[in-house]
Amino acid sequence: MSAIRLQLRRARTLLLAAVMLSVSTLSSAALIFSVNIAPPVLPVYAQPICPGPGYIWTPGYWAYGPDGYFWVPGTWVIAPYVGALWTPGYWGWGNGLYVWHAGYWGPHVGFYGGVNYGFGYFGTGFQGGYWRGGAFYYNRAAANINVTSIHNTYNTTIVNNNINRVSYNGGTGGLVTRPTAQEETFARETHQAATQAQLRHEQTAASDRQMLASVNQGKPAVAATPRPGAFNHANVVSAEGAPKRERSVQQGQGQGQGQRRMQTNTAQGGQEVNRSNGRQKMNAQGQPQAQMHERPQGQPHPQGQPHGQGQQRGEGHAEGGGGHER
Repeated sequence: MSAIRLQLRRARTLLLAAVMLSVSTLSSAALIFSVNIAPPVLPVYAQPICPGPGYIWTPGYWAYGPDGYFWVPGTWVIAPYVGALWTPGYWGWGNGLYVWHAGYWGPHVGFYGGVNYGFGYFGTGFQGGYWRGGAFYYNRAAANINVTSIHNTYNTTIVNNNINRVSYNGGTGGLVTRPTAQEETFARETHQAATQAQLRHEQTAASDRQMLASVNQGKPAVAATPRPGAFNHANVVSAEGAPKRERSVQQGQGQGQGQRRMQTNTAQGGQEVNRSNGRQKMNAQGQPQAQMHERPQGQPHPQGQPHGQGQQRGEGHAEGGGGHER
């Protein structure tokens, strides 16, 4: 009996490896990884500070391997070309199976299942920034930015009413969000698959048993990294409630990055959070209090991006949303 189980496991591993290899050349693919096994809820974690200009935040997600679900940490990735935006992958239910729809790069952010990945990806569209004149402008209300090294920034209030941490669409307990007509149009655009750095990042997570949901109980010790594959970097962030991870930090890593701002990937419904200078201001009732800031002169409002669930107010004069600080 044990020999039969070993053969079945090997066959399963080989099949999974073959599927993973085949999808690496596709721009947006649906992969069947599991049957009747829903992925865990998304962990709560902070976003590491952005390493520099041109990096785009790619949120963490649950992937599936021979030993079950494992966490692929969120990370900052250099955009593969000017104008590239990342559409996160998501799990969807169909024909009795949970199906993985791989993420992709494209000129717009498309449908990602309504999953609230946080940090600008609140279920629909992207409110973390936009491209203008060959440079990416970061919304400091949604992204952890060191303004002394990155000057292309703005502040737009985000009111995020989607506080659901469910990580899949459809099926029992899943999200019921459907793609809009605009997102269906975006799906027909030319896309580019995850970069080699992103693929290696996922492979690194797959080879680390601490990333298995069955081991970390849904609270990975490495929930987010400042760069792909930097699992031992000084600025690695653990999930809320995760056990401490022992890691060897290479000398000189993480220096000059500035103070890491503890912005998490979940938010209280309807809250507006001020993140100026990395600090959250509270009102008399102990709730986050918005503070007004002027938009830099001549900077346009982001165009062409669908807004997240909940209302985006005004002309972007106040910082807010995007999560809460621990």
